[in-house]
Amino acid sequence: MFRTTRAPRALCAFLALLATACGREGSPPGKGPAPERLPHYRVARDFSLPGSPTWSRAKRRGYFVVGAKEDQPYLGEKDPATGTYSGFDIEIAKMMSASLGLAPDTVRFRTIASANRETALQNGQIDYYVGTYTINAGRRKLVGFAGPYYMAGQALLVRKDENDIHGPQDLAGKRVCSAAGSTPYQRIKDDYPKAVLVAYDTYSVCVDNLLTYQVDAVTTDDAILIGYAAKAPDELKVVGRPFSAEPYGIGVPRTDNALRFALDDALEAREKNGDWKKAYDATLGLSGVPAPHPPAIDRYPAT
Repeated sequence: MFRTTRAPRALCAFLALLATACGREGSPPGKGPAPERLPHYRVARDFSLPGSPTWSRAKRRGYFVVGAKEDQPYLGEKDPATGTYSGFDIEIAKMMSASLGLAPDTVRFRTIASANRETALQNGQIDYYVGTYTINAGRRKLVGFAGPYYMAGQALLVRKDENDIHGPQDLAGKRVCSAAGSTPYQRIKDDYPKAVLVAYDTYSVCVDNLLTYQVDAVTTDDAILIGYAAKAPDELKVVGRPFSAEPYGIGVPRTDNALRFALDDALEAREKNGDWKKAYDATLGLSGVPAPHPPAIDRYPAT
């Protein structure tokens, strides 16, 4: 009886926090970035990057097309009513556009699932990708990476009343949900084979399944999980310590080294002038976790 009554209530509360039509009329939306508190990014004047075919196409059309996530609170989240994207990754994408000479409010975001990121960059569907995209050796064979701009670590999200899971060592026989094609999914598969893996295209579906007792834990980067826990603090919690290092990078077409190097320069400049921290404080910082020191940029050679 406990599970059949608590689960719908929990799910309803979570969806109400996401400002969906669930719960009593007038339920307040979840706390999120306040537009008036978001930083304003100065646009570089007379910027030119003729060595980048990606930049040249964006310049001709007048805006960048940027791949992003839409279901990650405080990182990359899309308002279903307005279609507006918000979060730390979204701010990174905007400040990069400003540094490359195009107004940040012209960026057009396109939701791309984790499993489709490389294909979207290779096929020219997007100009660059900012969406909790972990840099690793396998992916660098397929796409290029600027950054990293943030260092996350894999962790576990469970229900508030869960007392048996404290870390990945407790996952044997447990149903664990992650995004298909993601680094966290593969790590659990390789390192904790006794866990029962469940995969979906988005983490929001994983969280819904967690709240309705269909899975026992959700695993991905701690930055993502902190956002979900902050949205529903009475229902969810992050447990244990991070058990990986996940450097987030900006994905670009693999052969467009000019764009990659320009983004590296832009990240370094925005970190130095304070825009990076302002963006964090206005978005991911709302979870209560203070801004960390940005990781060192990896300026690897041209490929």
